[in-house]
Amino acid sequence: MKSAALKSNLEPMIASLSFMKRHWIVLVSLGLIAALGRVIQLGGFGEVSRLTHTLLEIVVEASRVAILLFVLGVANVRKGLQQVVRLVTGKIQFRSYSGHAWSKMKSRWSALTFSLVLFGLIAWGLNLLINQLAYETCLYLTLKREGILVGTSSEWTILLFFKNLSVIPFTLVFETVLVLWLANKAPLPEKHSVSLH
Repeated sequence: MKSAALKSNLEPMIASLSFMKRHWIVLVSLGLIAALGRVIQLGGFGEVSRLTHTLLEIVVEASRVAILLFVLGVANVRKGLQQVVRLVTGKIQFRSYSGHAWSKMKSRWSALTFSLVLFGLIAWGLNLLINQLAYETCLYLTLKREGILVGTSSEWTILLFFKNLSVIPFTLVFETVLVLWLANKAPLPEKHSVSLH
């Protein structure tokens, strides 16, 4: 009984983790595009021109938008884009969804609260691990010594590489699934795909 209550109180987080587990290849691939783009922008492989920097910014942001649309369309970028178009053109009744979301926030406040707290703890833990990796290990120095990163690069190349692979996609997935959950459109976890045991 306690397990069922806990699962109910963590419904948005469980749906997010289940989605990430089922679609990790797509999410990691899009995160890797953004991560490498940031490393190149920061001069990790050498200086880049302003034009290259600007083009890479477009690529990085496009990969993040693709993650958002992928989740919004429940593993389909085209459907996610259609949802955005429907919202912008007024084909989605925003008032009815916002009223439903407000009602769900009031009735399921504990699930919302527990999931937000757990999200904050996971994001904090990931950021802590990334900071440890960048500043407290020899990874950065090893990458420079082996010639993978140029000598003028900073620890930010490591920080932003791993943030774009982990924290940023996790945040985009969780926030989008949370919005879908509030609108009763969240992707349902596969049976036994995420376990709390």
